[in-house]
This record gives sequence, C-alpha cells and structure tokens, in this order.
Amino acid sequence: RLRILEYLDVNGQASVSAITKALGAEQAIVSQSLKKMRENSLVKTTRRGIFIYYDICEEYPASIFVCLRKLYAYMTDCFFFLQDGVKAVLPADYTMMTANRMKLFAHYDKMRILEWLTLNGRQNVTEIVNGTGLEQLKVSQFLKKLRDDGFVTADKLGRFVFYNITDGVHKTCIQCIHKRYDSLTDKSCF
Repeated sequence: RLRILEYLDVNGQASVSAITKALGAEQAIVSQSLKKMRENSLVKTTRRGIFIYYDICEEYPASIFVCLRKLYAYMTDCFFFLQDGVKAVLPADYTMMTANRMKLFAHYDKMRILEWLTLNGRQNVTEIVNGTGLEQLKVSQFLKKLRDDGFVTADKLGRFVFYNITDGVHKTCIQCIHKRYDSLTDKSCF
C-alpha cells in the first residue's frame, strides 16, 4: 500500500492498470489495497468514461513521502532527494523496509508512547504513564517491544530506567503526522 501511495504521490492520478504495470503487482491485490485506502480516506476516485482513476486525498499521505525522501537522502548521501519539490520514487527495498518498520509500531498506544518521547525526550515509565494516560503495565510491555525492535533506547540511572526514541522512519513519521496536525486550523478534520 505504501508503494501505491508513493506512486500516486509521484505520478498523480492513475488507473488500477497503470499502477499494476508500474509496480509489477497483481491487479487483484492493487484493487483490494486501493479499496481499503479509499475506505480510510487516503485515496479518492474520479470516473472518466468507463475508467476509474485514483489520487491521494489530501496532502497528509504525500507529506510523509516528503519526509521519507529526506530521510533516505540523509541515510544514503543521495542529496537529490533533499531538493524542494522533488517527487521521485524511492528504491523498492527502502520502501519495503519502511513499510515493515511502520507495521512494527503501527498501534495506537505504541504511537502515543513514541509521540510522547518525540515531544518530551528522555523519560522514565512513570513520566510516560502520566503523560499518555496509559496503564503502567501496558506502557512497560510496549516499551520492551519497542526496545527489542530498536525504536527506543533504555539506560538505567540509579533505580530508574529512562527511555528515549531512536532516530529513523518511526520518528520521521511521527514528526510528519504531528506537523500535519499542527498545521490544521480545524483539528476535527484530522
């Protein structure tokens, strides 16, 4: 799905067959993915004759690709992606890695913990519990999973363990989402 959104971000409106051909994917999988994305307001459709064209609904999914391109540029020293307004498809392996990493933290409570750490920096479990309103047991379990997956680091100071978010796709995505939310005048649109 991430590759489909990226294709639409770079190329604009496209039909299922054009997306299928460009990505080398099966038409049934592309159609099913587009249907799910349409139901979640990530893409919109336009009918022209007998053909249906898909496009990204708004700037939000597209802004994630701007951030991912910049992150890729810094990771690989491929500075072409740092230029303003660049819309180019990222390498498939990078997009796949990004999608797989996003799946690991794509849980509401994990996102809240990562967002809290992004905004507030190094924190212990009690501070995270107080800041997010989540149960202490849940926070501890999620922090262990996030640490095992490399999303947070932990260092012990006395009897307290302090957690901090690591740099990477997860932090970039959270910053993009937060930037998008902050830019809205009507927060109920989000």
